[in-house]
Amino acid sequence: MSSDIPAFPVPSFSELEPGDGQRWSTWFSTVPSQRGPRPFPDWVVTDAGSFDTELGVVKGGKEADVFLIERAVPGSARSSILAAKRYRGPETSDFHRSSQYQEGRGMRRSRDTRAVARGSAYGRSVAAGAWANAEFEALCTMYERGIAVPYPVQVSGTELLMEFVGDGITAAPRLAQVRASAPQIADYFAQVRHILLGFARAGTAHGDLSPYNLLVHDARVVAIDLPQLVEVASNPNGMSLLQRDCVNVCN
Repeated sequence: MSSDIPAFPVPSFSELEPGDGQRWSTWFSTVPSQRGPRPFPDWVVTDAGSFDTELGVVKGGKEADVFLIERAVPGSARSSILAAKRYRGPETSDFHRSSQYQEGRGMRRSRDTRAVARGSAYGRSVAAGAWANAEFEALCTMYERGIAVPYPVQVSGTELLMEFVGDGITAAPRLAQVRASAPQIADYFAQVRHILLGFARAGTAHGDLSPYNLLVHDARVVAIDLPQLVEVASNPNGMSLLQRDCVNVCN
């Protein structure tokens, strides 16, 4: 062999272990039904040996916190920034969602339904996982229909990993924070109208749409926070929630 070829050190097993604030990627602990729609976007890291590194909190809330995660393969350029939405368990939160969003929904096991109704610790834990899965399914459905929502990467328990909307590690501003010219505002309004019609054509209403859960990134409006998505036909509050969405964004 030529002596001009550099010798690269082979990392030891201990050097490949996750460090502080890191974990092995949870991608491989999920089943296919817990992963986002195919084909996976090129930026989704599915490599064996990838790490998840916590970069901080993006947003705190009463029911869930959103963290910034870098999923990367050590020693390579394969990496992506993800938003990790973690619904709180019974030990840290009195999980609550208005019953108006839950009408028309059911659970597979009657035991879970009774526990949620009683508000027991187990019931609150079930509710947290149910809302994470509800948001994941809503994002999958709307993404596949071409509606501007973050790509859902995976769901595991009470944690939902999705596309981070922003530049680098800086989150995109909310529509309520944006100041733009009249023509640009008109374009944003047209985009929001398209989002609302997209939900409606799917037979659903966002249920809590406002300029505070619409992000603007590269002149594109993206809808977030979909756990309470309701089916208009099966939920007796469906039409009023759809109307409220329209009134909120128009105001």
